[in-house]
Order: sequence, then structure tokens, then C-alpha cells
Amino acid sequence: MKSKKLNAGWDNIEIPGVLDNAAYCLEITGDSMLPVYREGDVIIVSPKAALHKGDRVVVKTTDGKVAVKVMQRKTAKAVELTPLNTKGKALKLAKRDVDWMARIIWASQ
Repeated sequence: MKSKKLNAGWDNIEIPGVLDNAAYCLEITGDSMLPVYREGDVIIVSPKAALHKGDRVVVKTTDGKVAVKVMQRKTAKAVELTPLNTKGKALKLAKRDVDWMARIIWASQ
């Protein structure tokens, strides 16, 4: 497999099979995403990857909140997201309230 250098903050790292030069890494903090992601897990997020129902995504709202959710539906006017665990809240956001949304393409688990 080919690999591409990714910008992961201050370091560039190579991840085999990831060809998106806009992809980046995030480290999970806290326990709000259990049991799917644990504190210290690293995820790779691709802003260029196509989004589909059932994809795990990172979404940032225009008011600065960042969340990891599962995309359930995306229309021209809104996006519907469900939590990774039963403690989280489902979100229905108007498209104008979404700053950006990117698919999680890899996780260290």
C-alpha cells in the first residue's frame, strides 16, 4: 500500500494506506465516547472523504462545539447525527450551523 505524510499537529507521520494529504490526527480525551473510543485513542479524520449514512464523523458547529457522532442522514438543509453511546444526545443541525464535518477513516484501538 502507498502512504502519504499527514500533518498531525507539530509532527508529520506516515500512515500506510492513507492517501488524503488533508487528513489529520486527533487524540481522544475523556470518556464520553465509550465504548467505541477510549481516552488516548488516536483517530484519523479525512475532510475529503465522502460521507455516508452510518459513518463515524467529527463535526464542528459554528458556535465552536466539536463532537464525534454517527451520521444518520444528510439533506440539503440539515444533518442528523446519533451518539456513539447511549448517554449521548442525538443532534439535528441545520446546515448553516455546521462549520465542518469530516469522516473518521482510522482509529488506533
